[in-house]
Amino acid sequence: MAINKTPVLKRCRSLELEPAFLGVNKKSHRTNTRGRKVSEYGLQLREKQKAKFIYGVQEKPFRNLFARAEKMQGLVGANLMTLLELRLDSIIFRLGYARTRREARQIVSHRHVLVNGKIVNIPSYTVAVGDVIEIKEASKSLQRFKDITEANKGIAVPEWLEGDVEKLNGKVLQAPTREQIDVPVNETLIVELYSK
Repeated sequence: MAINKTPVLKRCRSLELEPAFLGVNKKSHRTNTRGRKVSEYGLQLREKQKAKFIYGVQEKPFRNLFARAEKMQGLVGANLMTLLELRLDSIIFRLGYARTRREARQIVSHRHVLVNGKIVNIPSYTVAVGDVIEIKEASKSLQRFKDITEANKGIAVPEWLEGDVEKLNGKVLQAPTREQIDVPVNETLIVELYSK
């Protein structure tokens, strides 16, 4: 698997993105103001790169998600954002069981997560409505999860999820609508890019 080793804050500056959307608590001070006019293709490409960077998805899986979104009913862009949010690593982050999206991905990969009572170690696993997600009992006592619980005590869980940061378990109540996803990505430009 390809790994992007560009520093997070540097990548955030180049994409004009706030690090908070990745769960990173630092500020990106310098902004990318080169004064050059960005072409229409450049804007579309930046939005796609922004979405891929936020969710930690490589090109081929992202293209596959887009193909799935096209087959679903409704707007393709909104479907794509919903599919990205329903990834297991994204849900772990949203429930507050990880401080950053990268940490959520690692927690899933290291077999700490149960979906409906079974271990799932695939971060891209698509969670269905009604699925119960929890950190396995043996992992709950680890210092790592005690630190995460302490750090994420006052975190607000999105309304489409039901979760308990203390008990480290939660449930998907419904698929999120585009209005419920607070990610600063213009998915219309991504649709236009792939429609060429």
